[in-house]
Amino acid sequence: MNSDDLLRQLDFLYEVDKIKHIVRKTKLFDESRFENDAEHSWTICLMAVLFRQYSDTPLQMERVLTMLLIHDIVEVDAGDVFLYAAERDDVAEKEEKAAERLFGLLPEAQAKEFLALWHEFEQRQTPEALFASAFDRLEPLLQNYKNKGFTWKQHHITKSMVLKKNAPIKDGSAFLGDFYIYLVNECVKLGYLADD
Repeated sequence: MNSDDLLRQLDFLYEVDKIKHIVRKTKLFDESRFENDAEHSWTICLMAVLFRQYSDTPLQMERVLTMLLIHDIVEVDAGDVFLYAAERDDVAEKEEKAAERLFGLLPEAQAKEFLALWHEFEQRQTPEALFASAFDRLEPLLQNYKNKGFTWKQHHITKSMVLKKNAPIKDGSAFLGDFYIYLVNECVKLGYLADD
């Protein structure tokens, strides 16, 4: 056992535990309060396991789950920027710096592995990254459905905006891509989401 590696891993763990304090714009399914980033990551990991049958290709699920667990860690430094926010120009640069600092706390080999997986998720080129990304987008849709469009109404989000921002869902799963379009149309019918 290498105690130096363990100490570095613990330092990383303590630092990224701050993700529990990053509050998102969406509420929990029961509407009791706003969700934090750690809860979001846990939920989408569970979704990926539950819905893995809807993948269009065979997957390495450990890679999918690791991506989902680490994808928002950068928000410890960079903060959470709302998907529909107008001021998203410098998000990628801030998140890149955060990824280098935070994953850099780990032992070298693990730091490289995690940074590579984080980049893979961000670039959405592999089947695992595409599948993982689908859940990052699908969970807030389900929250808005359960919460009668709470976040959408608060921020004046429209159907075309939701369809555009969540189009990557179909890249991760054709079945879930059809489902998200059905869900968006249902939300419009129910008055949870404004049509354009």
